[in-house]
Amino acid sequence: MPKPKSKQIYVCQNCGYQSSKWMGKCSECGEWNTFVEEIVTPQAQKQKAAPPRTRPIPLSQIPKEDSEKRISSASEEFDRVLGGGIFPASVILLAGEPGIGKSTLMLQVLMQLQKRGLKSLYVSGEESQQQLKNRATRLRGASEELLVLTETNVEDIEYHIAQIQPQVVVVDSIQAVYNPEFSGAPGNVGQVRECAARLFRQAKENQYTLFLIGHVTKEGAVAGPKILEHLVDVVVYFEGNTLQHRIIRSVKNRFGASNELGVFEMLSDGLREVKNVSGLFMDPHQKPVVGSSIVCTYEGTRPLLVEVQTLVSRSNYGTPQRTVSGFDYRRLALVLAILEKYCRLSFGIHDVFVKVAGGLRLEDPAIDLGIAAALYSSRQEQPLDADAVYIGELGLGGDVRPVSFIEKRLQEAQKMGFKQAYLSARNLPEPAARKKFSLLLSPVAAVSELLLPVKRDA
Repeated sequence: MPKPKSKQIYVCQNCGYQSSKWMGKCSECGEWNTFVEEIVTPQAQKQKAAPPRTRPIPLSQIPKEDSEKRISSASEEFDRVLGGGIFPASVILLAGEPGIGKSTLMLQVLMQLQKRGLKSLYVSGEESQQQLKNRATRLRGASEELLVLTETNVEDIEYHIAQIQPQVVVVDSIQAVYNPEFSGAPGNVGQVRECAARLFRQAKENQYTLFLIGHVTKEGAVAGPKILEHLVDVVVYFEGNTLQHRIIRSVKNRFGASNELGVFEMLSDGLREVKNVSGLFMDPHQKPVVGSSIVCTYEGTRPLLVEVQTLVSRSNYGTPQRTVSGFDYRRLALVLAILEKYCRLSFGIHDVFVKVAGGLRLEDPAIDLGIAAALYSSRQEQPLDADAVYIGELGLGGDVRPVSFIEKRLQEAQKMGFKQAYLSARNLPEPAARKKFSLLLSPVAAVSELLLPVKRDA
């Protein structure tokens, strides 16, 4: 049989689009100068197709395995992000900025699992064995029995995994692994796609948990093809590379709630989880502060109290600035338009700055009311109540709309010592449920009901 001929293709390193010729601009994602040449050798056709080893069976005949019991990572915050612990035989992608703590977290988790008798393997393609040893000695709870492998060839990695038969494997990082059968440097779209698919297939067939550490691009997305995020079971991102605190968030989870959030503190001996997360994102002021309000967002399965800071000042330039941090710029424009129309307040000659304290990024619409109150406070130079929390979404008609999980939000506000809560009139709990709240519930039907009395008193 003649040997199959190789062919030359060009692959976009941003989205994985393939073309028979080089193009300056990708027609799929619109990025420039992202095409890299790859040589593809088609496999020889089989003379006779073998029957498949699998067959369809009814759900009633599939036994419920005991392996559905989750494995604790010895970190409550990390278990929360994963949906209650590590699901056996799952594939988890952990991505984040360089130096944010991905390798440190995974090394800590594996050492704790090894201590509890779970055979674990840490595969590093970026650090030497001595570097891993030095890192492990600095971490709390170091385990001398943890198996470490420094390798980048995916075939050799598969061989060692088959020989050792571990229960948990970490590959650091997937962009450093390569397949010698394919051309191209490690980290390009073809290499990442092929290596991830092979490791994923082996993890599912041999029933072990696989963690893949991934790099991110300058835009914050996982480097490589988008199919990598579709392939894995759980996708976890590191956020907020501040001086001390690290935020991890699940954006995809087949075994639990997505958008779950966990907070860690980076210390000299590793990452330590933060118990009181709400206390981290707000500063209890001794007296009311102009332009500051407390909102209650819902991240995953728990409510968080967060301080929102705003500054409205007269502009010294022709075009006023609109600057946001941790909040969507378009939503700020929406809130400003509502305040101008229904609260008779103009921002046309003022610079507006909005910041979410603690480096957190919020998408929950329930923070709209608190942001509107903070902007009004800064514009009028009148402080809001320091012991009040604001919960509600703003409609285009100036109405305050109800939000989900209102009782859990109120319970969190009461636990943190707040005395009053402003919420939508349609979100008020039932009379029987109100008895368990000691804080004053102030229903608001429209944003003007909350803010215009402040203006009349001025």
